[in-house]
Amino acid sequence: MSDSCTQNCTSCEEQCTDRTEGKDNCFESPNELSRIKKVIAVVSGKGGVGKSMITSLLAVTMNRKGYHTAILDADITGPSIPKAFGIRANGALAGNASGSYPAKSENGIDIMSVNLLLKNETDPVVWRGPIISNTVKQFWQDIIWEDVDYMFLDMPPGTGDVPLTVFQSIPVDGIVIVTSPQELVSMIVGKAVKMANLMKVPILGIVENMAYFECPDCKKKHNIFGDSHLEEIAQEYNLKILGRLPMDPALAAACDAGGIESFSENYFDQIEQIFAKEGEKKMKIAVASETDIVTGHFGHCTNFNIFDTEGSKIIQRTSVDNPGHKPGFLPKFLHEMGVSVIISGGMGQGAVDIFVEKGIVVITGAEGRAEDAVNRYLQGNLVSNDVVCQEHQHQDSCGSH
Repeated sequence: MSDSCTQNCTSCEEQCTDRTEGKDNCFESPNELSRIKKVIAVVSGKGGVGKSMITSLLAVTMNRKGYHTAILDADITGPSIPKAFGIRANGALAGNASGSYPAKSENGIDIMSVNLLLKNETDPVVWRGPIISNTVKQFWQDIIWEDVDYMFLDMPPGTGDVPLTVFQSIPVDGIVIVTSPQELVSMIVGKAVKMANLMKVPILGIVENMAYFECPDCKKKHNIFGDSHLEEIAQEYNLKILGRLPMDPALAAACDAGGIESFSENYFDQIEQIFAKEGEKKMKIAVASETDIVTGHFGHCTNFNIFDTEGSKIIQRTSVDNPGHKPGFLPKFLHEMGVSVIISGGMGQGAVDIFVEKGIVVITGAEGRAEDAVNRYLQGNLVSNDVVCQEHQHQDSCGSH
């Protein structure tokens, strides 16, 4: 890596939430020799849920399926990825004038972590936020990531400076949320969902770690951390459940010994279908309309045009009448229909808040034909201008009260 890896710099302060193809200047370019097809961030609302282990397992799973995978360890102050793979670089990485190459695991997974730059892996990283954020960006820019099919970002917990920098600087294709079965999980997952919606990054699904312990003798499952709320949370935020992992002593031992690639249990057998087809993602988009035209006031629309989409194409269109505009009713109505995105001319703040809580992306400021608005959204050319109905006579209908 370049000497600037340890230099101070200011963090990115752009308010770059419009993540569209037409705004490439919002993102940092990777190394000119890098070839990265898809970037998936693994996040958690709190620490201690096993996020790094899940990141490692996802990379190992996709690697076994024949994809070239990589891990960029963005958890600068708590890097644990190299240990799970048994890699110790002791401050030395191969490279040339164009950049440095990541370390490789035994089975060919590319890995970059700050621990690979330290003389001793137990040395603490006592850096301020701007330096940490800059280091993550330089892992993206200075490292030569060759022909990577899937890059997994092991994010620090929470919704602070480094996650913000990553989502503003790196074109993340999707997020995996890692959680555990505890009472506060709904609130914590809600924060991660709202961050993803704010940054316009799709959520691929949720993983529950430490879900239960299975007795090796009687095979009975014990809920050490209480009953799971995964299904309720997934339904509340319209999330796909990617897996429920038990407390597995064998997995913990494999990570401690640097042998996670030798761990034979496959907890993510169906993950390839979700990741590989993300570019052809299916979703329902609702447009608040006056027949075929986008309405200016969400709650006053005569009908909702519902578009089933796959990738960048509309595959089916239906229309449903507005069932009524009782406060708070329409967001629940559309959520139960499986809607992922709502498009309107304007909307009350109350309705916006309810949609966001349910994991539905809100696009306001649209106009013209409903189908044209959906096509612009699918092509990355329609972003919200945050139009909120302020007129008193529209407050009830728009969901403000």
